Amino acid sequence: MPYRRTEKVVRRLAERHAAIIAGAQALAGEAGMAGVQIAPVARRAGIAAGTVYRYFPSKTELVAALVAAVSEQEISRMRRAADAAPGPLSALAAALATFAARALRDRHLAWAVLAEPVDAGVDKVRIVYRKALAAEIEQRLAAAMARGQLPSQDTAIAAAALVGALLEGLVGPLAPPVDGDPARLRDAVQAMTLFALRSVGIVDAHARGLVVQTVLPRRDEGAVAG
Repeated sequence: MPYRRTEKVVRRLAERHAAIIAGAQALAGEAGMAGVQIAPVARRAGIAAGTVYRYFPSKTELVAALVAAVSEQEISRMRRAADAAPGPLSALAAALATFAARALRDRHLAWAVLAEPVDAGVDKVRIVYRKALAAEIEQRLAAAMARGQLPSQDTAIAAAALVGALLEGLVGPLAPPVDGDPARLRDAVQAMTLFALRSVGIVDAHARGLVVQTVLPRRDEGAVAG
């Protein structure tokens, strides 16, 4: 008769997996992907290095799992913020501002999971993340366009372009520093959101109104546009 894991064992395994990912995420946020090494991750998770290898036989597999976990977390935050908004344009602004605010607050982590040079195996997972970001934005663009609130356009191309602009404008080498200053953080998020809204055809006065409604969240929340 095959061995069946008890509920307690399944829960313990899931908790260890979550602890490993949390440790990797903390290290990536501090030192980038170069800091995600098995021994330091094990120390953060409070387990032996050998235990980490049972879950992730290589660093590449660990980093890929980290990217996937952060992707799921960030897309969920964007979706929740957009779904709470009162209309399609507010939803679009909320999704953009949420991503921008969270990326800027954890800039090292955002750079690590989205753009920091690593091996090809991790890049494949990153492409999935970028596609998910683009799909979420495209959905909001399409909803606004269907209501006649945006000019007719290729939403897939527009969404992909916005993902590129967000990454370079927020966490890429050309992105201006915000140095953890709340006022500069707010200004950067609002500037990026305003640029994105203008670029898809929202007239300036309306775009500014949507941005003014955008509220920067506490550290554990997503931004919400009213």
